[in-house]
Amino acid sequence: MKVAFLGMGVMGAPMAGHLADKGGHEVTVYNRTLSKAEAWTGRHGGRAVPTPRQAAQGAEIVFACLGNDDDVRSVMYGDDGALAGMGDGAILVDHTTASADLARELDAACRQRGVGFLDAPVSGGEAGAVNGVLTVMVGGEPSVFDRARPAIDCFAKSCVLMGPAGAGQLTKMVNQICIAGLLQGLSEGMNFAQKAGLDGEKVLDVIGKGAAQSWQMDNRGKTMLAGEFEFGFAVAWMRKDLSIVLDEARRNTARVPVTALVDQFYAAVEAMGGSRWDTSSLIQVLRQEAKP
Repeated sequence: MKVAFLGMGVMGAPMAGHLADKGGHEVTVYNRTLSKAEAWTGRHGGRAVPTPRQAAQGAEIVFACLGNDDDVRSVMYGDDGALAGMGDGAILVDHTTASADLARELDAACRQRGVGFLDAPVSGGEAGAVNGVLTVMVGGEPSVFDRARPAIDCFAKSCVLMGPAGAGQLTKMVNQICIAGLLQGLSEGMNFAQKAGLDGEKVLDVIGKGAAQSWQMDNRGKTMLAGEFEFGFAVAWMRKDLSIVLDEARRNTARVPVTALVDQFYAAVEAMGGSRWDTSSLIQVLRQEAKP
């Protein structure tokens, strides 16, 4: 198919790469900094264009993976926006982690133009994008999902329709709530182990074979012990995601006290200069507070 991908960041670039290399699709890419899009075409072929509208013209599916609600709106709307270039029957798939309100807004805007829409945030981080094994949680119409699914499968190990527009974003919020609480628990456990004089790696090996096992433990436990955080999913992005969670919780009256507390701990990590550190850096707050 002819497809477009908007956003050549750490997630978008490899996702678009799988569409071209694994799926064999004809990919046109857009990035606010055009040189990044041109660098992508140097590796994967396709075309780089200077506006979202040009990228979307003639595309059967337009994918986007951007920063936040405002970034998405700036790329979708206006004379040079993607929606202005999309033809009747095309599909917009937004992989940005954004608000459910934005998803519903885009769904309505797409319907007015005769365009299908899916909100499809992902989980799996940069490694999942690079290796093509992302988990994709989707909101939208079943018929639109069925048409887009084969292309999404180029970079996904799991792709599930969760409900109407907005359901994908709401599911991603649940994902981030669970990760936040889990990482705080893992941080406290590893800090406790070190303070108790235990061999942290042996602790991980033993409890990782039982009920405490998790992806975070398997992939972040040892680096947490070593104080290594210059990689992975940045604290600043997690705080953006948690702000979306907390806003939604205020609307739907869900109680998320642990999530609100962990968000404060992430604010403390940012105050330490760790906005670009991996989210496992929560343990640094405990280490700092333990100082006399």
